[in-house]
Amino acid sequence: MAEPTDNVYLEIRDLTKNFGDFTALRNISLDIMDGEFVCFLGPSGCGKTTLLRAIAGLDIQTTGSIRQAGNDISALPPSERDFGIVFQSYALFPNLTVNKNVRYGLENRKLPAAQIDARVVELMELVGLPDQGDKYPAQLSGGQQQRVALARAMATSPGLLLLDEPLSALDAKVRVRLRSEIKDLQRRLGVTTIMVTHDQEEALTMADRIVVMDHGIIEQVGTPEEIYGTPSTSFVADFIGTMNFANGAVQADGIVKLGDVTLSCATEGMTPGTAAMIAIRPEDINAQDIGDGDDNVIEAEVQHLEFLGSFYRAEIGGRAFGENSLRADFSINLVRRKGITLGSTLPVRLPADMIQLFPRT
Repeated sequence: MAEPTDNVYLEIRDLTKNFGDFTALRNISLDIMDGEFVCFLGPSGCGKTTLLRAIAGLDIQTTGSIRQAGNDISALPPSERDFGIVFQSYALFPNLTVNKNVRYGLENRKLPAAQIDARVVELMELVGLPDQGDKYPAQLSGGQQQRVALARAMATSPGLLLLDEPLSALDAKVRVRLRSEIKDLQRRLGVTTIMVTHDQEEALTMADRIVVMDHGIIEQVGTPEEIYGTPSTSFVADFIGTMNFANGAVQADGIVKLGDVTLSCATEGMTPGTAAMIAIRPEDINAQDIGDGDDNVIEAEVQHLEFLGSFYRAEIGGRAFGENSLRADFSINLVRRKGITLGSTLPVRLPADMIQLFPRT
């Protein structure tokens, strides 16, 4: 299977897109590597689809440049750019059979019929639909239609594959299955791929790197592990996964105050007296194997307890927390072993290396 290389395939520089007085993209610069699977992730209206459409030439940018494989494509129409695209709605021709849908782009290139036939057979095998070629799109399930759309997008062997929310119209089980199939297909073909999604789980499971966007700017670019584990802004921390935020203040170098207690954590770049948001994920709050000499241990009261199948999510607070409360995830075994119920008190530890600080506005 092909892996991403260190060669830059797509260079985006200082890209801005205005729609009248509205700025949809603001000075976007980004490098995408050859063979990489990149997800543009963010809430509705953040600019991710606009950026994809600019790359495709469907909405030409107001200013800035795009280079693909070393060639400046900034002003080229879509027909002269090297990409295949799959939309949320599949966009298959309903009056054409599956085979004819896949053949469409190849026939436009005036390729020999035998070559087209062989390519269609190859693609239908590739997407797991070798016996469906004579059916019409309406006779296929949503997941099958999306596979056909993928085969059609890949028919001309484009250098770049663009996926615009390709799974959002499918039900949950089909979506989970297809995302692993798409990732496997992308790896086998080694095609550079950009996918737009608002689904963080989709991005975390599929992407080599994630580009988190908000209000037309890039908030952070990183691997799924980096985006989840070390978010660079409070927006990313809040948007990806579940994050606790509590009001605190930097008391000294390496020390922050939460309610009536002080906690050890990294405070680089924040001077004593600075108001701060203390951030920690629920799964990082530890309620077991706490030793006498451990730091950042607080006596907590369970103020709410919610059963979520494989674990319990507790809301913890109490006098030491001041006005703050935090969500903590406890395993079923821990809850049973310690007899944790609503109103229980127990020591919890907030590990220093799991706490992040953000400026409080």
